[in-house]
Amino acid sequence: MLSIGLQINVVGTRYVELPLAEIPPRELAIVHARGKAAGAEPAAGLIVAADTVVDLDGIALGKPRDRAESRAMLERLAGRAHDVHTAFAVRNDASMQTIVHCETTRVHFCSLEPQTIEGYVASGDGLDKAGGYGIQGFAATLIERIEGDYFTVVGFPLAAFARALPQVGYALPVPGAADAGGVRELTEASA
Repeated sequence: MLSIGLQINVVGTRYVELPLAEIPPRELAIVHARGKAAGAEPAAGLIVAADTVVDLDGIALGKPRDRAESRAMLERLAGRAHDVHTAFAVRNDASMQTIVHCETTRVHFCSLEPQTIEGYVASGDGLDKAGGYGIQGFAATLIERIEGDYFTVVGFPLAAFARALPQVGYALPVPGAADAGGVRELTEASA
């Protein structure tokens, strides 16, 4: 996020991310983002945590455990639309404020040939990503279109985040402003 004037320091969180199948996918993203932020150690800057959940017909598709699960996810997504929910939580320890926000983007996958799915699975690219794919990589070629914010699908809705910062007493440096040379510091809670 240095491109928008923010320096990120990654810290761990005590939060343990569980599947929680009884919670709807959008709410699951919110619960995990809030938990990651709450579980991070206090910081001088803001604590920022996020979570992305792929929602296919009300069922959360997390990160695949292995290639077989990755293949099964892609087979289910092929030729269909699904929602991607990315929630973020911003905690300002100085002001004792926390905000949580969730964005949703609709993703339409192309119909996929078995060899295309197999090739993508073999690349290993989707093994560490919700839904078993990463739109910012080769999987972009598997997607027909999206309705909404691209960055929500990547895993962090940057514009919504920037708009939310004033709610916790923060503002992004304005490009070209006299004091814009400074970089604001954030701490990202990572699970």
